[in-house]
Amino acid sequence: MDFGDCMKHACLILAHADFDLLRLLLSRLDDERNDIFVHIDKKVMRMPELHTEKSGLTILTNRVDVRWGDWTVVEAEYALFEAAVAKGPYAYYHLLSGVDLPVKTQDYIHSFCQEYQGREFIGYTLTEITPELVRKVRRWHLFPEDFKNTNLVKRGLRAAYVRVQEVFGIYRNKDIDFKKGSQWVSVTDAMARCFLAHREWAEKVFTHSFCSDEMVFQTLAWQPPFREKLYNTEDDGAGCLRAIGWKDGRIIDWAPEDLAALESSPALFARKFRGKDVNELKKLIP
Repeated sequence: MDFGDCMKHACLILAHADFDLLRLLLSRLDDERNDIFVHIDKKVMRMPELHTEKSGLTILTNRVDVRWGDWTVVEAEYALFEAAVAKGPYAYYHLLSGVDLPVKTQDYIHSFCQEYQGREFIGYTLTEITPELVRKVRRWHLFPEDFKNTNLVKRGLRAAYVRVQEVFGIYRNKDIDFKKGSQWVSVTDAMARCFLAHREWAEKVFTHSFCSDEMVFQTLAWQPPFREKLYNTEDDGAGCLRAIGWKDGRIIDWAPEDLAALESSPALFARKFRGKDVNELKKLIP
């Protein structure tokens, strides 16, 4: 293994739309120190034309039909990490959305990661086991691939099934210390391999759960030896080095007028942006 290769970074991208913005993201990651891996949602029928000049670019062919809140989100993450680790190792693996952008230069990102080499950049929202968390991962959910489906019959059956479990005190995963935070992480090769090694466990634990993408990395990394290597567990965004805007419990889109503030933030990446702003963002993002 060439030592120089293992100092490279892998950028892992989950994308499903806004392909002009995805192309802008690729151009900002296009650096000889990066290899880029892209998963396009299986529901996309017409694949976008994508290319890089300096980075290696892999477009995954084993695509997943990703459904919001469902295990399939994590399944797509596994596809990306499997492809990257097979080609690696890399110093860091950055999991990104296709509507994210870096808010620091590649020189800065690589220098920062080298300075803190070995740290795991995983965001945490540390709370006690709340009723919400119990509902998400300690109850069984019907039709998890259709959480956003407005079909009244499915919604009614799902709600009734959860209610039956509540009434009769039915729990699953009772002995697992779940942790949650942002889905988007930057992790070392050791953490990436731990993630892959626990695929069977993760699928058993999180299938028929809700929003498992917010918990798999957080739960695994809370165990030794990774817990002591976490960069920041006090603040979700600071922990994963992402600038994520929230309002009333929902993620808001960043606009071009936010760029100056984002670039001066401690974050390496920001999410999420609007495809309609792509021309303005070309001028402002480094």
